Amino acid sequence: MVNEFEQLKPGRLLLASANLLESNFKRTVLLMCEHNNEGSLGFILNRPMEFRVCEAITGFDEIDEPLHMGGPVQVDTVHFLHRRGDVIDDTHEILPGLFWGGDKEQLSYLINTGVIRPSEVRFFLGYAGWSAGQLEQEFEEGSWYTAEASEGLVFTDEYERMWSRTVRSKGGEYCFVANSPELPGMN
Repeated sequence: MVNEFEQLKPGRLLLASANLLESNFKRTVLLMCEHNNEGSLGFILNRPMEFRVCEAITGFDEIDEPLHMGGPVQVDTVHFLHRRGDVIDDTHEILPGLFWGGDKEQLSYLINTGVIRPSEVRFFLGYAGWSAGQLEQEFEEGSWYTAEASEGLVFTDEYERMWSRTVRSKGGEYCFVANSPELPGMN
């Protein structure tokens, strides 16, 4: 496989390689939101939880959308990606039309007043994080691939096939990887 770690930057996808069997990241698709000399941060896109946002987060009683497991780090924190950087203060644009974070109280108010639709926001419990150089080392070991991200992928509800479809979209030998069984010794 091509060494892709030079592609690490906000707005890119991290795709767990077929060899990465660690339970927190097996067949995950992550959106990179931060990558610098101090480390990296992203959110797992294809791990919806059984909890609904309205059941788990105070102030968002109207959101009957799934809460997502963002990653294994600080699972007592809530983060959000959204489409409305035009009306939420303190956001970071990750891709054109896709933003990370902002004022949570302002977000609650804008949702409750109908300015923002619940479908324009994704909530995550925890995040995936790496210390300086750790993610690059995992790339060298073949644990990750990168791919282009899109705002549409972040908001899709097609969780089951997200990993295989995204890996397959890379073309070439990745098409074979996308079709590999989860436990290769069991085929």
